Amino acid sequence: MPTTTIRMDDALKARVSAVAERSGKTAHAFLLEAIAEKVEREELDAEFYRIAEERWAKLLATGKSVSWDEAKAYLAVRATGKGARKPAPRKLAR
Repeated sequence: MPTTTIRMDDALKARVSAVAERSGKTAHAFLLEAIAEKVEREELDAEFYRIAEERWAKLLATGKSVSWDEAKAYLAVRATGKGARKPAPRKLAR
């Protein structure tokens, strides 16, 4: 496995060591976990924005949407486990 050097000031290094020790990990293991969590968060954010852009493009192309009030009411009924009729999309006024 290749090695990567991380330069950090003494204060941050001490903080990392203290937190790692409290969590029962080595500083190395703690840093690897922190990096993996950050990478996963960034990947999830990127996917969220990709889906949002895709849906925005579809909205602009079709002009169809559902009002927030209708969507909330639909989801509230679905959350109770009951069947609910999907709200009919409406054309956006341009």
